[in-house]
Amino acid sequence: MEADLRYPGGQFKKIENVTAAQRAGLIDEIASAPANLRAAVAGLTTAQLDTEYRPGGWTVRQVIHHLPDSHMNAFIRFKLALTEDEPTIKPYDEARWATLADVQATPVETSLALLDNLHERWVKLLRALSPADAARRFRHPELGTVSLDDTLALYAWHGRHHVAHITSLRDRRGWL
Repeated sequence: MEADLRYPGGQFKKIENVTAAQRAGLIDEIASAPANLRAAVAGLTTAQLDTEYRPGGWTVRQVIHHLPDSHMNAFIRFKLALTEDEPTIKPYDEARWATLADVQATPVETSLALLDNLHERWVKLLRALSPADAARRFRHPELGTVSLDDTLALYAWHGRHHVAHITSLRDRRGWL
């Protein structure tokens, strides 16, 4: 059976009742995501950056720019949930964001640096969470109420997921 190129590392699996040790591990994954992305894209040419990671999928460039877009939204969702009682967040159309002019016009280093700096702040916030903080929730218009622990797990997976898009493409194409 052919691998599903949309999910080279597997689909997201929710963790029921996140423990303190699991939370710490998830935060470590978020902390390492920018370096993992940098390693995955190191040495890629412009043509390689403009290659779809799978037929009909985003280009590597779009994936790189998507990560800080998405993680900025997550960071804001954390701050809202920590400072308001079950706030309703605003979703965004990631597919349309990926086609905006800045994605093609901005050097990937800009988004790599943005992700570095964003994660530096986000990880400081995450490491300060109490168990009660991690249980706080926001309301997603499509998903209902979502805890910060669930969001933490999702975004730890999200970083791995997109890095795997790039590393699996490199493997398939023989890009060393």
